[in-house]
Amino acid sequence: MVTMFDIGQKLLEIYTQLGGLALLGFILGRLLPPRIPMYVGQFLFWIGVPVSVFAFVRRTDLSGSIWLAPAIAWGAILLGGALGWLWLQVRQRWQPPNAVKSAPMYTVDTPSQGSFLLAAMVGNTGYIGYPVTLTLVGEKYFGWALFYDLFGTVIGAYGLGVAIAARFGEGDKNPWQVAAATVRNPTLFALALALLVRSQPLPAAIESGLQTFAWGSISGALVLLGMRLSRLRSWSSLKPAAVSLGIKMLVVPAIIGALLAGFGLRGMPQLVMVLQVAMPPAFANLVLAETYQLDRDLTVTALAVGSVGFLVTLPLWLLLFGR
Repeated sequence: MVTMFDIGQKLLEIYTQLGGLALLGFILGRLLPPRIPMYVGQFLFWIGVPVSVFAFVRRTDLSGSIWLAPAIAWGAILLGGALGWLWLQVRQRWQPPNAVKSAPMYTVDTPSQGSFLLAAMVGNTGYIGYPVTLTLVGEKYFGWALFYDLFGTVIGAYGLGVAIAARFGEGDKNPWQVAAATVRNPTLFALALALLVRSQPLPAAIESGLQTFAWGSISGALVLLGMRLSRLRSWSSLKPAAVSLGIKMLVVPAIIGALLAGFGLRGMPQLVMVLQVAMPPAFANLVLAETYQLDRDLTVTALAVGSVGFLVTLPLWLLLFGR
């Protein structure tokens, strides 16, 4: 059984890694030219993260019920969307007519509603989810986080997320341009290749080099997260952002965690799934907000507050499910 001392050690380790590297990125983001985060992001997208996935999958346990992870991901995405939609309907019903101009969020089919729903549904299960999982539970259970992200979050963001953005947005209504990003995602190809050659041994030097590069890329992703946060200037729309974050990072993880326990999924797989569900909103939401002209202020506020707030909610999930 995990003791409070064990949880304290885990928190110290994750805060040192996640918070320290993100803080370094935040400082660098303020000092370096604006184009540097873009270059870092492109390197990680095309090379860093795919190579990391390839390296970690070779040492990840893919047996057992790991294929449940995508189903859990979609359950969490749909539950977050349903709860967010229900909250909007209740607020619309009870909103005074003379308050519409001051609260356009509660009128019908506005860009703000699209941003609100996406913040309640799609989490940062890659840039934050990967290092958190690797630090807390190790490579053995990384496959759960990986399958959750690739077959749940990525497809959900650029599939269902595009449909929602097009429905509520005011920009280009053709979803195929953004949805094509799912097919072009090099991490999916890296996963397929890793599964094909998983049983083939590699020279020790190459295997060691892959692992070193993979951990370096994970660190780079956290630095990039800090760089991007340093560029976020808007802290408006705090109230609706807080509601969407409450749904995404508190209500949905608690429900999913309880359901998993009820169906007999406990231990480290349960913890990994709850942590992935509880991740703050994804940066993909900002891409969709800019492409489809959603409420960028609400999206940015949810990203910033959620990324910081995760450090506060993390101990809760470790106490409840870190057994």
